[in-house]
Formats: sequence, structure tokens, C-alpha cells
Amino acid sequence: MRNSNDVQHLIKFRHNPRYLSQVSFDLDYVKPSTDIQAVVASSDWVILAVPAAFVQQALADLPEDAFSGKVVASAIKGMIPKENVLITDYVKSRYGVEDENLLVIAGPCHAEEVALEKQSYLTIGSHNLATADRFCELLRNRYVKANPLDDLDGIEYCAVMKNVIALACGIARGQNYGDNFQAVLVSNAMFEIERFLDAIMPLHRALAGSAYLGDLLVTAYSQFSRNRTFGNMIGRGYTVKSAQVEMNMVAEGYYAVQSIYELNKKLKVDMPITRAVYHILYERISPAVEFEILKDKFK
Repeated sequence: MRNSNDVQHLIKFRHNPRYLSQVSFDLDYVKPSTDIQAVVASSDWVILAVPAAFVQQALADLPEDAFSGKVVASAIKGMIPKENVLITDYVKSRYGVEDENLLVIAGPCHAEEVALEKQSYLTIGSHNLATADRFCELLRNRYVKANPLDDLDGIEYCAVMKNVIALACGIARGQNYGDNFQAVLVSNAMFEIERFLDAIMPLHRALAGSAYLGDLLVTAYSQFSRNRTFGNMIGRGYTVKSAQVEMNMVAEGYYAVQSIYELNKKLKVDMPITRAVYHILYERISPAVEFEILKDKFK
């Protein structure tokens, strides 16, 4: 953890003062620390779970061989801004982590519901199913199921894309569009995601699976979705800055839509939803104008 006061609070009171503060931590198993070098050095499995925009800053103090011999799992559903690369690609190029030691955690699995011990499902993407299955064993319990899947890149790109779609769903709500429109928006979004994945990482995928469609649905509809909440505020007239300040949390889709939009300049895939969200957030075009254009593109 970055804040030493939060670490001391957690050690003394056994809960995090900032997030999910109702959760009590068992300090026989959880060892909070501000020393990332020591934490990584003493670990066999490393889970990265900071917002994508701050990954480089969070890992800056680590030497290039910090992850040598370790398995690195990304729970980050975003991309490195401006560089427009996936988190696993960044870790691979910056720290030399081998493909077989990279994992992605995906699936409809909001932290708030896991904290409440609600039944949840994870998909672990990997180039090495044996490693992914070992990791699944570490995560499984009576209310969390986890399964491996050999589509690390597709899962990771889809996880980025679903945040962009959730922003669009939130903006639609803020503009007073109803359930009918959102259902059509999400169904069209699946075609948009499929076109993008086929262009950037072609592979036969069952996109109806929980790692793809399931993750999209929970982010598009859930009350816990930060991206949906952020989009709703934008749709109701907030500026980007004021929405960020009021939320006090990072909506990954804000950064992700710029990365996907930039990548698509070369791919030239038809992506009307992504384009509309980008125009609203980065070119300050009115949500009402963009959604008037968008609604005529849907079937």
C-alpha cells in the first residue's frame, strides 16, 4: 500500500480505512506493507491491481529482474496510457517476464460482492494452462470459482473494451435513455468488441463466455461499476474533471478509450461506440449530439 498511515491503521484495526472498510483482515495471512521491493522479493505469485495509469509509477522502484522466476497476474482492466500497450505486454518488455509466467484475472467479479461472499466466477487467462490452473487452485473457495482459459490477449483486450462500453451505458443513463436502448447498446457492443479482437488478435473465441460477455454485462449494469457511474455523471452534465474529483476513484475506461481509439487509427475497424465515447470525453462534444448519431447506427 502506498500510504504508511493506512498500513498502520490496517494493522491496528484490521480493516482498510479507504475501501471496503467493513471487511476484517486476518493478519495471520495478510501482511500489509509499503515496501514493494520486499513484498515482491518474498512472493512466488504477484498480483498487479492498481489502475493502469499508475502501473509504471507503482513499479518504478523495482529492478529489471524483480519478477525473475515469479508468476505475475494482472487484475488490471486497462492499458498503459499513451504507450497503448496491455499490462502484460508492458511487464513482459520492461521486466522480462516470460509468456508462461503471465496471467490475466478476468470475469464478472466486483470486489464489493466478493467481500460480501456472493457467488463469483473468475477466468484466468494464460499462454500456459498448467500455470493458470495452479493459480485457480489458490483462488477457489466456497463462493469463488475459477477456471483457466488459453486466450490471455483476447481476455485482456476484452476487459479493456468492456470498460469503454460501460462508460457508454452510463452516459446513456445520464441522458435518460432506458433499458431498451441499453440492451441494444450492449448487444451492438459485442459485435464491436468482436470486430476489434478479430482485427488485433484473430482467434476463434466463444465470446458468450463469462470472461467476455459476462464481464461486459456486470460492468455495464452493476451499481458497483465505477465506469458506469463515471459515464452517468458525464451524461448528466459533469465535466471530466468534476466527475473524477467527486468519484475519488479511477474509472479505467476514461484512459482505455483513448488507447483503443489510437490503436484503431491503424486497424480502421468500425467502432461507433468507442468513437462516440472518445468524442465526448476528449473532444468535448455534447453527449446528446453523439448519442443522436449513435442511435441511428444500431439495429
